[in-house]
Amino acid sequence: MAVAALAALLPFTACSSHTPAGSDQPSGSTRARPAAEAPSPELRPFYEQRPTWRDCGDGFQCTKIQVPLDYDKPSGERIELSVIRLPATGKRVGSLLINPGGPGGSGVQYARAARSVVSDRVRAQYDVVGFDPRGVGESTPVTCMTASQLDAYIGTDTSPDTPAELKTLDKESKEFADSCGAKAAHLLPHVGTADAARDMDVLRGVLGDPGLTYLGKSYGTYLGAMYADLFPKHVRALVLDGAVDPAVPSLKSNEVQAKGFEVALKAFVEDCFLNSSCPFKSRTVDGAMQEISDLLARADRQPLKNDLGDGRSINEAWTVIGIATPLYERAAWPQLREALGKAINQNDGTDLLRMADLLVDRRADGSYSNQTEANMAINCVDHPYPKSFNTYRQAAGEAAKVAPHFGPFVMWGSLPCAYWPVKSVGTDKPLRAAGAPPILVVGTLRDPATPYEWAQGLAKELTSGVLLGYDGDGHTAYRSGSACVDSAVDDYLLNLRTPKSGTICPKTG
Repeated sequence: MAVAALAALLPFTACSSHTPAGSDQPSGSTRARPAAEAPSPELRPFYEQRPTWRDCGDGFQCTKIQVPLDYDKPSGERIELSVIRLPATGKRVGSLLINPGGPGGSGVQYARAARSVVSDRVRAQYDVVGFDPRGVGESTPVTCMTASQLDAYIGTDTSPDTPAELKTLDKESKEFADSCGAKAAHLLPHVGTADAARDMDVLRGVLGDPGLTYLGKSYGTYLGAMYADLFPKHVRALVLDGAVDPAVPSLKSNEVQAKGFEVALKAFVEDCFLNSSCPFKSRTVDGAMQEISDLLARADRQPLKNDLGDGRSINEAWTVIGIATPLYERAAWPQLREALGKAINQNDGTDLLRMADLLVDRRADGSYSNQTEANMAINCVDHPYPKSFNTYRQAAGEAAKVAPHFGPFVMWGSLPCAYWPVKSVGTDKPLRAAGAPPILVVGTLRDPATPYEWAQGLAKELTSGVLLGYDGDGHTAYRSGSACVDSAVDDYLLNLRTPKSGTICPKTG
């Protein structure tokens, strides 16, 4: 069983150590926004916080801020958010808030890679700021299951062939939901994207920025669009890269995403034929896709070899995740070629399992971050999901017709939401952000996790949306190898100039 959605970015590796200079804010504090910037008098204390920044290595500064657990009761319980920043290297203009996606991805860990995530031009003028959204990472995290329970859940067969396998799938999904209800019931109603967007406005005020400058990727585009819809007059510049379309119903969204992975897999196969190490015996796309299907069927019957020594059975579920992971980034395709070669020819799934662990954020010692739990908790609160097991069963069958390798896997991944212990508060509807300045929406034509049609949809729905496309592969476009995309995004962030809507940057490489 997968996480509820496959939209999380792969982990980034921070670059070499460098201590930036030139920040015009003292390291110990930051000025508060004027009281009038708070949406209500009750929220004023949160906007006026003056947190203490501490050195946290490699030129970064870290702090904690407080926000209300429940924005309807701002004088009630408070929770803490973990925040990190890399000060501007030149004359500071403001802050650039970044989010990697997920939901469930750590913005703190993503910001640690700021030197590769954001261009030198932008870093010269902006502090790069990351935060773990509520329920995620170091910000009052949702935790539900033990590592062994997560191993079992993620490894559950999502192509059930027998009544017993269907029963196990249902049982594991219920246990996931029940575990979260038992261990995190107090937090679950308050981890939705609307509350995280309100937190971002508090953070904007604490940082002293009159308008939000933001780079959100994948699910981070939904967070950014939600912010703009709630606070259109507080927007300076939003880059929404690898866009999610909030108007697409939940199960339809799963199907579209599964089709996106299918498109990406075919693109990988076509590229594979150009390399002498390509493991497929067939030299046609359909033939190679069938070989992958045969591999998955074999793993379903008998797990692949696992040399990691951790006792996990590399069944079909783990194999699918291992194949999906490197599709996020074209630079990882050589590793996928090699891993598939070992799996197809030697029945060895070890490399595929290593790559699967990257996507679900399973560490070498067998422990997990809370990414999978936070992902499910946020999705189940954000969107209305069907409550009938048979609805998912039918949807998985339909998805298998259009995305045979990924359809059931993605569709069944949302089943815990059928049993979620708290009601969803969100709706699947367009976000207009009426009154906001131009918002740049970026989409990659063969993005596996957030298909290009979602970027088209979001740009059209936003009153001030501007669409920039990239004729490329992999998940998200900025800082992924396209000078055209990078130049357009930087010009927008620095100078508020947007490209002509509908511009397509050419393929590179």
